[in-house]
Amino acid sequence: MRKYITEFIGTFFLVLIIGLVVIGGTGDFAPLAIGAVLMVMIFAGGHISGAHYNPAVTFAVLLRGRIKIVDAIGYWIVQVAGAGVAYLAVMYLLADKMPPEAQEMADTSKGLLAEFLGTFALAYVVLNTATSKGTKDNSFYGLAIGFTVMTMAYAMGSISGGAFNPAVAVGISLMKLAAWNNIWVYLIGCFAGAAMAALVFRISSPDDHQRVPPAQ
Repeated sequence: MRKYITEFIGTFFLVLIIGLVVIGGTGDFAPLAIGAVLMVMIFAGGHISGAHYNPAVTFAVLLRGRIKIVDAIGYWIVQVAGAGVAYLAVMYLLADKMPPEAQEMADTSKGLLAEFLGTFALAYVVLNTATSKGTKDNSFYGLAIGFTVMTMAYAMGSISGGAFNPAVAVGISLMKLAAWNNIWVYLIGCFAGAAMAALVFRISSPDDHQRVPPAQ
């Protein structure tokens, strides 16, 4: 149960900060705050749940063989739930600033590619810093993952919204920062990017096929 609570809390704060800094109007500093909150939540919960806070990352870790399907489904449920509760908190805190309606993505084909590339980079970094035998017990994985999200958000946020996370996509759609008509862009782009990262990890690390550890 503590794994699911950790995933809920981490995803909640990630989506909460996204809503507060974007709707609250911090402008160019938004990706910095988003990357920072992800970093600290990873350091806080990594030893408990692996600190995915992202259904696409969970999918990559599942394909990599480090989480059971039952746990993956549980993670997906609490991650989306965390995003939903974060929306309620943002709506209460910034009721007067909530967007009246969402704008459609300017170019869904470019958005799809942006989400694919951003999620691939994120999942690739996660797999190589947080699950690889070569980097076991390192102390930098939270910083690496947080900076990856920050960098991808700065680079591609103007193209797709820079979710790189299906739970975040649900959250920003609820907040009307993204149109529900574009949710498929995030789902396909994010999960495809995660799957490609898992495939590349297996190819580049053929001897690192450690399976799910025994339950403690």
